[in-house]
Amino acid sequence: MNIAAAFIDIARERGRHPAIIEAKSGREISFLGMNQLSDGYCRHLQRQGVRAGEVVMLMVTPSIDFICLTLALFKLGAVIVLIDPGMGYRNLLRCIARVEPTVLVGIPKAILFARVFRRTFATVRRSFCLGGSFGLLGPDLRRAVADSQGAVVYPSPAEALAAIIFTTGSTGPPKGVRYEHGIFNAQRQLIGDYYGIGPSDIDQPAFPLFALFSAALGACSVIPDMDPTRPAQVCPQRFVASILRYGVTYSFGSPAIWNVVSTYCCKQGVRLPTLRKILMAGAPVPYGVLERTRGLLGPGAEIHTPYGATESLPVASITASEVLAETMQCSRDGAGTCVGRALPGIDIRIMEISDEPQAVLRQERLLPPGQIGEIIVRGGVVTRAYHNNPEETSLAKMADGDTFWHRMGDVGYLDEQGRLWFCGRRAHRLETAQGRMFTIPCEAIVNEHPRVFRSALVGVRDGGGETVPVMIVELQPGKAADGSRVVTEALQLCAAHPLTRRIRTVLIHPAFPVDIRHNAKIFREKLSLWAQRQLFPQR
Repeated sequence: MNIAAAFIDIARERGRHPAIIEAKSGREISFLGMNQLSDGYCRHLQRQGVRAGEVVMLMVTPSIDFICLTLALFKLGAVIVLIDPGMGYRNLLRCIARVEPTVLVGIPKAILFARVFRRTFATVRRSFCLGGSFGLLGPDLRRAVADSQGAVVYPSPAEALAAIIFTTGSTGPPKGVRYEHGIFNAQRQLIGDYYGIGPSDIDQPAFPLFALFSAALGACSVIPDMDPTRPAQVCPQRFVASILRYGVTYSFGSPAIWNVVSTYCCKQGVRLPTLRKILMAGAPVPYGVLERTRGLLGPGAEIHTPYGATESLPVASITASEVLAETMQCSRDGAGTCVGRALPGIDIRIMEISDEPQAVLRQERLLPPGQIGEIIVRGGVVTRAYHNNPEETSLAKMADGDTFWHRMGDVGYLDEQGRLWFCGRRAHRLETAQGRMFTIPCEAIVNEHPRVFRSALVGVRDGGGETVPVMIVELQPGKAADGSRVVTEALQLCAAHPLTRRIRTVLIHPAFPVDIRHNAKIFREKLSLWAQRQLFPQR
């Protein structure tokens, strides 16, 4: 079940067809070359004493070498740790300390970082530098690879740990998710079958690891010239240039990327006729982004918005066509965001909301269609546990006979057609004296204001200790607006709708704090503290 075996089979079939292209450098490698280079890395690391089961911290920028090293470590049977450096160095250090890596493979900056923070990297017994450092940080790993033949894939069973991938930490500290080889294989098959990705495709993934999935499906990947940890800062000219130059047919990226790219294309009159499939994921996609992006594509092309999380991806999906034609208006009226139907092999249920561990799923806690509750999922792409974090694992997993369910940490409901509607994070709901309030449905009401870019429903404590709902808005960038008028009109919108009529306070915030990975998930906890200081500074 080693995920590397799937790639080797594809490499034999695809041979000298291009597998990966670096848009920035123009460097490219074939499937055969990728297999040989990963063999070389694998054999060199083995000779240096790296063994199956070791935890390897991989800190390499998106590139051919990143993908080949990932493949090499899978072949070796090592456990790869992938952490988004954009999460900030404090979170980064906490994550590294929790996984206790024994091997570090990184660019010179990463090796230097490890030397500065020696205590955090105290468990590391071997380091390998990918890149020149005049010998100060060790030999360049790329030059050390000479023997590129004969690596043997470690016979990992489906339940063997393949990687530890960290969450963004949008509702708490980032958590390391244990990815087994069986999970990667299930994802590869589901993505390939459902979205129809194969050898005829050329992918441009904004999330580096997706290039490995594409390669294992026989598709060529173009690594875009961008910083994946800063998607909202993507250079649209360069992103579009590589799509057009290489005839990209398929692309995965966050809404933040496609907001920038679609805006640029519309202003410049650029179309993307080769793109047949776009996947936007990581956060709810604004309808304007869907409309603009769809207008750039040729006939028969489609935009998909998968739903999932680091712990379980993907579990549901919907097309832009269905959203814009059927569900958008309901969402704008407070119904939540429709994220589609369960994908093949995935079960989705709704249960009563709880903040406590639930060791076993009890059938009496399940809710019927139309009732908002906690979203739980089961299936082949659903991970089993967090690494070295039994407390969070007990909060997120529930046994059900021989299977288990993952609690997504989201709230929502199923409609009569079996579609899932997302209503926000469980931790972001408000428990007020007048009843529960959910973020996404309430925020949709205020987002209808033409000068509101986005909004956030938060709770603050009043003088009596009661939770008071407050709506915070961020104004449209680059557009002049009378703040006091926006507040008055937003309050009028709230008063006119049953979901929001309890809201008596609207505040304007200059720039919402958002997650690093997708630049779209709002840190409502920080906004709540900010609102508390604005309204009740004495508390």
